[in-house]
Amino acid sequence: MPSINLFEVSFPGLVSHGPTRSASAPFVAIFCFLILHYLLFKKRYARFLRNLPVLRMLPGLLMALHRIHDFIVKILELYGMTFLFKGPPFAGMDMLLTADPDNIHHIMSSNFSNYIKGSGLQEIFDVYGDGIFTTDSEMWKNLRKSSQAVLHHRDFQRFSMSTMTRRLKSGLVPLLNHFAEEGTTVDLQDVFGRLTFDTTLILITGSDPRSLSVEMHEDELAKALDDAGKGVLSRHVKPRFLWKLQNWMGLGQEKKMSQANATFDRVCYKYISAKREEIIRSQGVLDISNGEGEDLLTSFMKLDTTKYELLNPSDDKFLRDTILAFILAGRDTIAFVLSWFFWLLSENPHVVAKIRQEIIENDLPRSGNGQENLDKLVYLQGALFEATRLYPPVSFGRKSPVKSDVLPSGHKVDANSKIIICLYALGRMRAVWGKDALQFKPERWITEKGGLKHEPSSKFLAFNSGPRTCLGKHLAITQMKMVVVEILQNYDVEVIKGQKIKPVLGYILSMKHGLRVTVAKRCST
Repeated sequence: MPSINLFEVSFPGLVSHGPTRSASAPFVAIFCFLILHYLLFKKRYARFLRNLPVLRMLPGLLMALHRIHDFIVKILELYGMTFLFKGPPFAGMDMLLTADPDNIHHIMSSNFSNYIKGSGLQEIFDVYGDGIFTTDSEMWKNLRKSSQAVLHHRDFQRFSMSTMTRRLKSGLVPLLNHFAEEGTTVDLQDVFGRLTFDTTLILITGSDPRSLSVEMHEDELAKALDDAGKGVLSRHVKPRFLWKLQNWMGLGQEKKMSQANATFDRVCYKYISAKREEIIRSQGVLDISNGEGEDLLTSFMKLDTTKYELLNPSDDKFLRDTILAFILAGRDTIAFVLSWFFWLLSENPHVVAKIRQEIIENDLPRSGNGQENLDKLVYLQGALFEATRLYPPVSFGRKSPVKSDVLPSGHKVDANSKIIICLYALGRMRAVWGKDALQFKPERWITEKGGLKHEPSSKFLAFNSGPRTCLGKHLAITQMKMVVVEILQNYDVEVIKGQKIKPVLGYILSMKHGLRVTVAKRCST
């Protein structure tokens, strides 16, 4: 009886007979290896999230927690960009993870009214209060309407530009000159954080905390923001009853969350009290802003409540939550994108050369960059978008359906269930961005005619999508361009070799160990 070749039965045509058999053998071997590698690779990651009795997938999550961002990338690639995580029963940890643009468009745009932040998210983010990023329904609509009026006002746009220009000239440049002259290393992420923290506080409260200085002193509000961000992620990966118990007992990260909350209250109420006194002193004076435009706190205190229901500008809690919301929007987002951007530049010196050439071609002066000229820097904007694609300032978002629904991917979601939109993973999906998804390529944002290529917000979610699209998108892009142009025109930045560059375990995607660099002045040309 002749023997049966099982491989030939399973894959007819891949096995040949006669003289050509040896020639095809290497291809068969390679094919078998790829199949085996895929199965072992999938098994390797799938074993971390086995659905065990009682604990279900929680042990696997905890084992991968130290590299959670890249772990989620692998899991979502293996499971078609959407994966259902099962936590222990009654722990409230079940969640659907997705990086599927079709799902994201459905949730954020086409069926927007059915997907809200939800009470569960507001509980996890309770330290930030009822700001524009944590509220839903009518309260959110009125907050957004009022915020849009304030942010898009011509006076505030002028105020923001002049503030950033001043902080560059009086803060960043002297500090970088100091480090260049001393020849010492500096944590560039810390520098950017201080720059955007000072700028944001000036725009919001009119007060300059002056954290950007040679002394580099620690600011209590900045530290509280860092601690709160870590606490938010911790609450996402712990059973609700556990972090609630830790909060009640004042243990671990929950103790830091309580301390951060107390700091938020004390500092914000101090700014509110000082602003009220300033407004009272200025009564009878037509313009207390010296012609530069009002800060956001002043503008919100003067809101016409007949136009914006549910807003009470005399309520300290409302103003406190508003201050925090805008600090979160303006401080970390810009600082961390710039940090990752300059690290990526250090890995891709040809991009630096192209940006500098674009600056020269558009005749930007070494000081006082006008917004019109900045808008011409298309390649620079593409490079910033590319950095933001790979390292979005916020690593994930959370939504909850009001009514049960079926996503475009075919996954059924129950009412009040948790959906986690994975922004970090979205920017790295090969099914979305191509085989070179992990590469830093600003050219992917440039059209054949040299213009900026548009990508749908459900694919590039760094500035949110749908009705919740970021109100300060253009302002943020302009500020980042101002910082990059100032540095690349006047300094050479060299990243110290050997340091570990990895994202922190947090809701906000910062560098865990910072970005140590040396700075040298460039010769004038």
